[in-house]
Amino acid sequence: MRTVETVTEVRAALRPLRGTRSVGLVPTMGAFHEGHLSLLRAARAENDVVVVSLFVNPTQFGPGEDFAVYPRDPERDAALAAEAGVDLLFVPAAAEMYPEGFQTWVEVEELARGMEGDARPGHFRGVATVCLKLFNIVRPDRAYFGQKDAQQAALVEQLVRDLDLELEIRVLPTVRDVDGLAFSSRNAGLSPEQRRAALALPRALRAGEDAYREGAHPDAVARVVLAGEPGVEPDYVQVARLNGRLVLAAAVRVGRTRLIDNVVLEGDLP
Repeated sequence: MRTVETVTEVRAALRPLRGTRSVGLVPTMGAFHEGHLSLLRAARAENDVVVVSLFVNPTQFGPGEDFAVYPRDPERDAALAAEAGVDLLFVPAAAEMYPEGFQTWVEVEELARGMEGDARPGHFRGVATVCLKLFNIVRPDRAYFGQKDAQQAALVEQLVRDLDLELEIRVLPTVRDVDGLAFSSRNAGLSPEQRRAALALPRALRAGEDAYREGAHPDAVARVVLAGEPGVEPDYVQVARLNGRLVLAAAVRVGRTRLIDNVVLEGDLP
């Protein structure tokens, strides 16, 4: 595996492969867990060349959010990437992605509203902008995202469709730990007691999914389950249609840690 830090290096490494080898891109913010590794394995299985970006994107964090304390372990991430068969690891500095004088931003209007868009103003502007930059830098045939970030995945699909980008977005199922909690880099901020409380989130979503199958209101049922766990403070619980998929999504705070999760009620992943 080769590790590079500049756009010029990425383009130079990939230039000889254009037109002859398929390229898969996995955009990440690092702190790899089984969810990330599932994306890396899929990319490895489906492409000749696998590129992983490791960049904690400051523009998708708002004031008072956890950018400064977001988990970072680049040496471990590099080792896991190499083990997963990644060919090129792109680890840019913020100044490489947003050089002095940077002033162009990408807005995806409707899909950036509600849920995470309301809870984190400006978040999706940062997501859309950095994803488009990565797509332009790497020019992959496929890019890989997890369903845990359902609104983000739908927003990126919309961006690719609206701007006629020549790549396939692959959205893979959420990967969960044995206790049912979705893998997330932010799980590292939970104490053992808080992790036990956080299990109310997947429990509430499962209850909501069951309610939906029985013709009841899934969001109402999920709220009741979350209300029964005093260690969990819901941000939102909502049913939303995202690019043809109907999802029950929720965000909660457990101590200082904010977690999101969802279940797909209707529709298949691409």
